[in-house]
Amino acid sequence: MISERLKKQFISIVGPENYRDSKAEKLVYSYDATPNYQSMPDAIIVPSNTDEVSQIVKLCNEYGIPLVPRGSGTNLCAGTCPTEGGIVLLFTNMNKLLELDEENLTVTVQPGLITLDMIQAVEAKGLFYPPDPSSMKISTIGGNINENSGGLRGLKYGVTRDYVLALEAVMPNGDIIRTGGKLAKDVAGYDLTRLFVGSEGTLCIITEATLKLVPMPETKQTMLAHYQDIEAAAKTVSTIISNKIIPATLEFLDQPTLEVVEDFAKIGLPTDVQAVLLIEQDGPREVVARDMQKIQEICLAEKAVSVQLAQSELEAEALRTARRSALSALARLKPTTILEDATVPRSEIATMVKAINEIAVKHQVKICTFGHAGDGNLHPTVATDARDHEEMERVEAAFEDIFAKAIDLGGTITGEHGVGMMKAPYLEWKLGAEGIAAMKAIKLAFDPNNIMNPGKVFAKESRKRVVVSR
Repeated sequence: MISERLKKQFISIVGPENYRDSKAEKLVYSYDATPNYQSMPDAIIVPSNTDEVSQIVKLCNEYGIPLVPRGSGTNLCAGTCPTEGGIVLLFTNMNKLLELDEENLTVTVQPGLITLDMIQAVEAKGLFYPPDPSSMKISTIGGNINENSGGLRGLKYGVTRDYVLALEAVMPNGDIIRTGGKLAKDVAGYDLTRLFVGSEGTLCIITEATLKLVPMPETKQTMLAHYQDIEAAAKTVSTIISNKIIPATLEFLDQPTLEVVEDFAKIGLPTDVQAVLLIEQDGPREVVARDMQKIQEICLAEKAVSVQLAQSELEAEALRTARRSALSALARLKPTTILEDATVPRSEIATMVKAINEIAVKHQVKICTFGHAGDGNLHPTVATDARDHEEMERVEAAFEDIFAKAIDLGGTITGEHGVGMMKAPYLEWKLGAEGIAAMKAIKLAFDPNNIMNPGKVFAKESRKRVVVSR
């Protein structure tokens, strides 16, 4: 609980209009996009600048008050749920594009800026910011950085971390530091920039970011390949890569996902096939034409029943939008939607897809699978009802098997959604006890009073490792 005296101190920093603690307002910020982790904060504070953030953090550190930085709440691992109460720090007042530097190909922004708004501003200048999380219409840059978000273009262009050049951050004691800069090379000291990206708000509060831009690709083409053999579709992914072609986008959707997305988007997606690959290439016109011709040949050789090129940018955008809407479409089926995030080496995509289908049968649950197949990142998703405890136990057991199988194949428990609270019990499966101890040592050094998003990343108790046969 926050005392009246401390409340007055917070209000003196941000003003009464930026301190919220009514029951209704606390309810709004008690959950994110993850089911079953709702927790009430004690207050929501909306700072307007870095100095205010610093003053807030100093008070929280002095009195041991938990702090949870929050963007738009699209988090899928309970990373922005205030599970230990305290303060939700909201960045809607810090949402500006501060500088677009065309000479150095950088953009400097505040954490509350909506991802798509920044992308559109950059593209208006003929420049390109590649990271494109499916939630980009509502997610914020600060949230993307905290989770190291990926997206459809991750195969060719990488993820958020690959575009963060510099950060301004408030440390748990209230100190303000700057890391990195507008530099192509910089090896002065530890790389704190990369450490903070993906740290899920457990090490610092990011208040400003300088991001790398690249020239806008000259052209792009989009293709949809249809398959009646789901494993053939998965195998096509590794075949394309082994032919030394790196598409901008290489997405996988199985039949259950196609049916739901088509019912939602109504753009003419095929629902009578077992799977599709959504493939896009960008770059110089002649390179794109050559690559797409080769990709088409590979798809047909790997048992695609048909391959269709989008005939216009409008048609291509409809396909991309349909893929991005997969979670929204699946969320219409039942009260609870659990979207997971297992990642394996690209060469193991076919094996992983087969394993997910076998695990679904084993636990008698329906799993819809889609995702960024080109970088090995699959999103097995279950529509269920949290009130059905018996079914939820089967769903949880199925996902445990999926995580175990991913690790057995050289993969990981999360490729882009983060650990948060939901994946924390499984983190030791990936890192081992020694890896967890090393991470805890870093956390303790930065945040000895454990005020920064406590309860996330580190579980109170790890899950017992299950063994899944190959």
